[in-house]
Amino acid sequence: MTVTTPPASAPAWAKAILPPAAEFGPTPLPVTAGAIPTGLRGTLYRNGPARLERGGRRVGHWFDGDGAILATHFTGTPTGTPTGTATATYRYVRTAGYLEEQAKGQLLYGGYGTISPARFWQKFAKQVKNAANTNVLALADKLLALWEGGHPHALEPNTLETLGLDNLGWLNPNWPYSAHPKRDPQTGEIYNFGVTPGKTSQLRVYRCNSQLQLLQQTAIPLDGLSLIHDFVLAGPYLVFFIPPVRLQVLPALLQLKSFSDSLRWRPEKGTQILVLDKNTLSVVSKSEAEPWYQWHFSNGYVDAGGAVVVDILRYDNFQTNQRLKEVAAGLTQTLAKGSLWRLRLDPLSGQIAEMREILGRSCEFPAVAASEVGRENRFTYLSLHRQGTDAIGELYDSIGRFDCQTGTLTEANLGAGRYPTEPIYAPDADNPQQGWILTVVFDSQENRSQVWVFDADRLDCEPVCRLALPEVVPPGFHGSWVPAG
Repeated sequence: MTVTTPPASAPAWAKAILPPAAEFGPTPLPVTAGAIPTGLRGTLYRNGPARLERGGRRVGHWFDGDGAILATHFTGTPTGTPTGTATATYRYVRTAGYLEEQAKGQLLYGGYGTISPARFWQKFAKQVKNAANTNVLALADKLLALWEGGHPHALEPNTLETLGLDNLGWLNPNWPYSAHPKRDPQTGEIYNFGVTPGKTSQLRVYRCNSQLQLLQQTAIPLDGLSLIHDFVLAGPYLVFFIPPVRLQVLPALLQLKSFSDSLRWRPEKGTQILVLDKNTLSVVSKSEAEPWYQWHFSNGYVDAGGAVVVDILRYDNFQTNQRLKEVAAGLTQTLAKGSLWRLRLDPLSGQIAEMREILGRSCEFPAVAASEVGRENRFTYLSLHRQGTDAIGELYDSIGRFDCQTGTLTEANLGAGRYPTEPIYAPDADNPQQGWILTVVFDSQENRSQVWVFDADRLDCEPVCRLALPEVVPPGFHGSWVPAG
């Protein structure tokens, strides 16, 4: 039996990861420092694994924890008050697997890195649990909790009540809707994909309108079953980089190994590049490059010369997957350094003309302002390891802004033992020149979580506001800002 309280030797961040997170209903958030900006009006949504254990048994990978959504609503400045107000709600996504395991008080399902605990002849009756734990997508009437390998779950945007699994009115039962959709800021159209396994695995790409009504879809055959987590919207193109990771099908199919443990690094296959026309979803080019691995991209665009420029968070190999597996146990022992790279490629041939590291710091979760997706951007916001941090044993403990024009990094000073989530840009509702960076910070010394608000242009200064959350919210994966009105 595995305990949920961290041992004395565990790193400070384990206090937020190991115990199951506690939900809370709508709660006004006290301001502990500074003041809420008057033009900060909207909602910060965040998703991530919040429960990694049931009945004394732990999941086998961080990706398998039950998803929970944090919604922090900023209301601006009401009449007669000196500053704005904020209210937060935190709730688990009540998937069918979550409810069944909650009722029985034990883990029942396998996952990305978890073997089903059922007896061998019962394993095939249990589907892999949709953890709904990776990202969110806000529509006019609902919030979608996204997961890599299945359909999204719909939630009520204010109460976070789970409405149920959602096929969007057009998803085939075997078509996954992945966790990194791209919304074109000029047209409002939303693009996404799903990988469908089979005798010939397929990359299925979806083009939808702003309310996720399907406009077009296509299926592209793949060379084996790889792990494709993210893609790039770059002007008129969609670009997929398929890493040299392949699934050993038989061990995974027979559940002798988990999906994660059945993945193998195959550098001899190189990185495969697919460039698609975003309007027709037709393949413009296919090519191959040197091997690397990536989870995430910062952004992409087409430069004045017609080349596609992509900023990518690149790893030398697939050791990052092992490290993320160790996070679920509360103790990381594998070094997996990712850094920010820029590449230029010819979209018609797919050939890379240039690829170079532009930020050598250990970092992850790159993001740009939503208004700049697919267009040339100056700033990329990232999670970082602080200078001098033990990059093996620590989670990311700072955030930064990288200036793509000058090559300079502006880094926040959160202090020791504080662990932020992915920084998210929120435009000011009153001043288009002003932006705010929002992150949820776990303070291990005080064993509490806070929402911190930074001036996007002064990230190296003190946050303009800190808001206390009523419970610890564990570090998670992705989120988004939804402006009010």
